[in-house]
Amino acid sequence: MSKGSAADWPASSAAGAIFAVAVMIGVVAQGQAAQGSFELPIDPATCADHGDDDWAARALARSLTPQLGLPAIAHPADNPPTVEKIELGREIFFDRRLSINGTMSCAMCHVPEQGFTVWELQVAVGVEGRSAKRNAPTVVNSGFLDTLFHDGRDPALETQFIAPLVARNEMANPSAGWVVDFLNRDEFYRQRFDAAFGAGASLDRIGQALAAYQRTLVAGNSGFDRWYYGGESDALDAAAQRGFALFDGKAQCSTCHLLNETNALFTDQALHDTGFGFIRERDRQNPPDTARVQLAPGVLVDVDFSRISAVSLPREADLGRYEVTEDPDDRWKFRTPTLRNVAATRPYMHDGSIGTLRGVLEFYNAGGAGHPEQSPLIVPLGLSGDEMNDIESFLKSLTSPDLGCLASEARSHPPKNP
Repeated sequence: MSKGSAADWPASSAAGAIFAVAVMIGVVAQGQAAQGSFELPIDPATCADHGDDDWAARALARSLTPQLGLPAIAHPADNPPTVEKIELGREIFFDRRLSINGTMSCAMCHVPEQGFTVWELQVAVGVEGRSAKRNAPTVVNSGFLDTLFHDGRDPALETQFIAPLVARNEMANPSAGWVVDFLNRDEFYRQRFDAAFGAGASLDRIGQALAAYQRTLVAGNSGFDRWYYGGESDALDAAAQRGFALFDGKAQCSTCHLLNETNALFTDQALHDTGFGFIRERDRQNPPDTARVQLAPGVLVDVDFSRISAVSLPREADLGRYEVTEDPDDRWKFRTPTLRNVAATRPYMHDGSIGTLRGVLEFYNAGGAGHPEQSPLIVPLGLSGDEMNDIESFLKSLTSPDLGCLASEARSHPPKNP
């Protein structure tokens, strides 16, 4: 496992040991997600010589100041950001005690050193090793999104946190009130809620604190931004420039991954059936005889699929937006993800089943699944290998130099969860 993913684990407990084993099983069974190596970039101009004590003030300023390539964050009128809310939100985000057995926190599926997602696992792993069926999306730049989760089932950061708190395969609390009661009984949290809100913990105040913290996780100012919006002619190499021309032209990527004259979120914030959900359901119903398993970097073996099935739960069907609306027209529709920092937020697709950017490009180049309900926007592209290389270079240019700073701020103080 990479260093960031272990930093929030319980060091010694039966539950912690069970969880660690479960996660390692997840890595073995889903090794494609662990390909390659990547270090988050750090911009010395913004990270150097900053003490830990002023991190929240810097985070507040960042959430109030638009970055190159990004619009201003829209803070809700009833939840203006403050240093106290941001500090409280960070504590909650990292506190494993807010799960049923004290082993899980938000940060264990949104690891700061891994772009606030998890590189090793296709899908999230929750309490007691219970697996979710979807990949953990990054929370970086989530403050710009109108819909959250892969199926768009929640419209606001202030309320998004409730589902993971009580989901049995995530943090598994018996109720949201259980968590509120814990926070009101804890002296540290009583002081923090009083400082942030002048009142004790409540469900709405938990959401406001978490949202205030997550809206500080902003990362723009990428090489592409400096070239396209900042006018720096040497900020993007020739391959990435060719890749952008393809992205905005022949490859038709910008049809859904939008950009405009002043900023770019690289998402239309809509939900589409790209054909990928259909393919994954077809694969689920027709399992292979063998599956390739990664035992170590570069060491792969083919294992009889019945052996894997014997030690794992059956994979659940995933009908995407249909599970929110129960409208047949919404089958296999998933939210268009932002492409910002995409090179630092692998694996890809709603279930993390593609481990590389090249794999994603090959899927779209082939035109998706081609099933009747697939979006008409998904068509064969006819891209050459060199053209896909150039698009991949462009996608890598969307990585912000501030990701490392966000991770450093997140780890500036240990969580209150001994």
